[in-house]
Amino acid sequence: MEATRQNRIARLLQKELSLIFQAQTRAMHGVMVSVTNCKISPDLSICTAYLSIFPSDKGQEIITNVNNNASQIRYELGTRVRNQLRIIPELRFHIDDSLDYIERIDELLKK
Repeated sequence: MEATRQNRIARLLQKELSLIFQAQTRAMHGVMVSVTNCKISPDLSICTAYLSIFPSDKGQEIITNVNNNASQIRYELGTRVRNQLRIIPELRFHIDDSLDYIERIDELLKK
């Protein structure tokens, strides 16, 4: 069970990361990236963010680009939350494919 502090920090990081991705994807027309979930380690040193990418066929390309630029994203996150957190956690990004999974199950049930 996660502590209350972990949950609060995870929500803060999710909100700020979503604002960062919203600003960055505004330049790329036809692509939408949203942060669906953030989990933070008990020692607050690692944040795992799950990204939902639309359209899903560009998902692997975008997640590779995001992982290559993780240090720049971490820097921007640090400038936004420097008054709330002492140490900015290391960022790890994964694709959240739960919506694709739900859509696939719906297709199978309709058959």
